[in-house]
Amino acid sequence: MKKKVTGKDLRKEAPRSPRIRVGGYAILGRTIDKCRALVAGKIGEYHFDCPLDNTLFGFKGVRGDDFKAQIEQGAGDQEMVEWLNQSGEKKTPEEIRRWCEEVEASSLYHHPEKREFFSEEVKKLGLDPEKTTTFEWLEIDDRVSHAQQAA
Repeated sequence: MKKKVTGKDLRKEAPRSPRIRVGGYAILGRTIDKCRALVAGKIGEYHFDCPLDNTLFGFKGVRGDDFKAQIEQGAGDQEMVEWLNQSGEKKTPEEIRRWCEEVEASSLYHHPEKREFFSEEVKKLGLDPEKTTTFEWLEIDDRVSHAQQAA
């Protein structure tokens, strides 16, 4: 039997920053927030199992559907960390730390197939696409979007 899943209402507030590490993993807290909101019917404009989430899933070799199944059973943050550590490819703390640093410093600007989209979105926020990381863009977009909703 599925448990009642509660979490942030992403129609009213942003998920955690991808920069916030949960169990040592960048992106994980944000992914958990989006998945819980999806299951609870409160995801708003956000997307679960998106390219950002798949950066984490790809690193660990897990699937979004399997991740979601854990959330649907009511798993808390620590239970999700334990599940992630036990699932997919085994990673050392050093591999996780290195991956987090790389993903935090990366920018969609450096991906040719995503550059145009990223540049347009970043410029809407008054940012320089060449100097903005993906995480910076997401954080600022979250703040701007939710400030506009509150106005």
